Amino acid sequence: MCDPEDMKEKILSAARAIRQNTHKETESGFRVVVAGKGGVGKTTITALLARILARDGHTVLAVDEDPQMNLPYAVGVPRQKSEAIVPLTKNIDYVEEKTGARPGDGWGLMLTLNPDVSDVVERFGVRGPDGVDILVMGTVVQAATGCLCPENALLQAVVRYINLREGEVVLMDTQAGVEHFGRSIAEGFDQAVLVTDPTFNAVQVARRAAVLARELGIPALHLVVNRVRSERDVEKVRDLLGTEADFFTDIFVLPYEERVTECEPDVGPVLADGVPPSPFVEGLGALGSALVRYGTKEQV
Repeated sequence: MCDPEDMKEKILSAARAIRQNTHKETESGFRVVVAGKGGVGKTTITALLARILARDGHTVLAVDEDPQMNLPYAVGVPRQKSEAIVPLTKNIDYVEEKTGARPGDGWGLMLTLNPDVSDVVERFGVRGPDGVDILVMGTVVQAATGCLCPENALLQAVVRYINLREGEVVLMDTQAGVEHFGRSIAEGFDQAVLVTDPTFNAVQVARRAAVLARELGIPALHLVVNRVRSERDVEKVRDLLGTEADFFTDIFVLPYEERVTECEPDVGPVLADGVPPSPFVEGLGALGSALVRYGTKEQV
């Protein structure tokens, strides 16, 4: 088994190699990581935000880093097409090409890799409704061992160093909890959307995620309180947060929306033309506007 300290140093060495060998261009877009406890609605919110921003004229890349890989369904990619998607970390030839090591074969040439991932969206992205591009990363099969495998190196290179297209917004739907912050996959993102519901456990995860996001240097943290049924729910969340509510740039309250349950996994009908926007959809629109406002401000 790998010595934890030895592996920590190798992980840091790999991260340095990626930063040194990847060419970054001046960008006009921004990146947003979506995180929270499992079951609070991260994927639904990511999918709806992606489509709202795309309808507003933004180029949107929705990245699915959640091992459940449900984002394509939620955005509205047909089931047959979604099931045919091969996650990037499972594309052995591409991983080998970019890292110099075949998945499962250990480190190989990892520390000399040159992860040019500028072509990844064109080669492996899937186009969804409203022109949303979707990139499915897949799972990191060796994460439980503490070893940084070639798949993980590529995943980090893609989400942290892919050059954005003109005016592009990247929304990354993450796995449940805060482990992605611990692996620094969210490092370099401009904003974090931290989703909770009015339950103690979910709020605790959001609080911990906010602390880690700050440690990674993410400047704008947006708390989303989802599935709110009463003002008491909002008061409960504020009570649980206490003074730590100040961690967040702003707080958005999304009322419980029955239509999400009725139409899932494809939540697109919630945005159907001719359907009056509900308070839930209006809240998402306000969140989308805030993301654009802060994303643009960072470039001024």
